[in-house]
Amino acid sequence: MDIYKILEKLPHRYPFLLVDRVLEIEDNVQIKAVKNVSINEPFFQGHFPKRPVMPGVLMLEALAQAAALLVFSSQGTTVEDDSVVYFVGIDGARFKRPVEPGDQLVLDVKVDRVKAGIYKFIAQAFVDGDLAVEAQLMCTKRKVA
Repeated sequence: MDIYKILEKLPHRYPFLLVDRVLEIEDNVQIKAVKNVSINEPFFQGHFPKRPVMPGVLMLEALAQAAALLVFSSQGTTVEDDSVVYFVGIDGARFKRPVEPGDQLVLDVKVDRVKAGIYKFIAQAFVDGDLAVEAQLMCTKRKVA
C-alpha cells in the first residue's frame, strides 16, 4: 500500500501522518508498515536539539495508525467524515532503544482479539531488526458528530 492508498484510509495528514508505506497486510491478522524517520520532522527541533530522538508517544501513535489501517482494510472501509479509529488503551508500553533521524521504523501490528467492536493488538516496532518499542494497543472505530 503506497502513500496514496494510506491517505485514502487514514484521516491523518502532515505533520501527524506517521505511516509512509504498508509492506504487508493480512486482513484481521497483521500489518507490517514503515515510518521513515527524517531530520526534517518538526518534533526534532525541540526533542532534542543536540541529540534528536523520536518521542515515544509518536512511536506509539505510528503503531496505532498502522493498527487503524488494518482495521479499515479488514472491514473493507475507508475513512469517513463521520468516523475515526480511537485509542482506548495502551498497556505494557516499553521503549527499548532510541529512534533517530535516518532510521526506518518497521511497524509490526498483530490482532490479538476483537470483542464488542474493541480491537486489541500486539504492537512492536523495529529499527534494523532491533526492537525499539512494544505495547498492547486497544482501539475502536466510532462515529463522530
